[in-house]
Amino acid sequence: MKKHLLFELFSVTKYPLLFVIICWGIFTINLKWSLGIYELGISPRTLSGLKGVVFSPFIHVDFGHVLNNTFPILILGAIIFYFYKTIAWPIIFWIYLISGFWLWVGGRNNDIIPNYHFGASTLIYGFSTFIFFSGIFRRHKPLMLISAFVVFMYGSIVYGIFPIDTKISWEGHLFGALSGVLVAYTYRKEGTQAKVYEWLDEEIDLEGIYEEQLKTQEIQAESQIDSIDFNTQNEIEIIYHFKQTKDTHLNGSNN
Repeated sequence: MKKHLLFELFSVTKYPLLFVIICWGIFTINLKWSLGIYELGISPRTLSGLKGVVFSPFIHVDFGHVLNNTFPILILGAIIFYFYKTIAWPIIFWIYLISGFWLWVGGRNNDIIPNYHFGASTLIYGFSTFIFFSGIFRRHKPLMLISAFVVFMYGSIVYGIFPIDTKISWEGHLFGALSGVLVAYTYRKEGTQAKVYEWLDEEIDLEGIYEEQLKTQEIQAESQIDSIDFNTQNEIEIIYHFKQTKDTHLNGSNN
């Protein structure tokens, strides 16, 4: 039993864990050799910035940045792989691609000093809104409980989609959240679904019941008539005619 649970846990966390390991590896390498990999982030509306759609989620600016993104990626990624096994990869792919492309289209940039957007928080917002709205769209109680859990754990991240702190890519958070809602709606009829109980509506055919009763009564009446005719035909009426004779009269007198 324990081996089965451990195998199940590993199966739903291995890919999120691999993603986190790559993020930490890139961060450590950049920290040690100062490779300037920030230019692999998304630079909105520039041709060179398109490569950031692929590479930006793996790049983090400091230790706190990569650490804060580690556990949400592990938890939310595991939830998606557990509850949406058959469509987990399409979900992640489209959130990854749509959020990155929208950020490239609508993110802040500067003609003098280019702005680069990077970090896995775009995916975190996408995963969070997908899980939350997917449970609502499907009206699936277990998934709705998971949605409530996501709100409880990461409800405060809602503030990240507003331009409160201009030092962070709030556009990445916003577009990540919107991509999660879009993907949740698109895949609402695929994967885990709520059980639908269909109750058969039985219409009462009063006319049919009345006709059936009439037929039954007619059959009973016919059977009664047949039985009466049969008894009548088999009855034999015997009539005795008595005629008194002289002998009978004499005998009677002697008695």
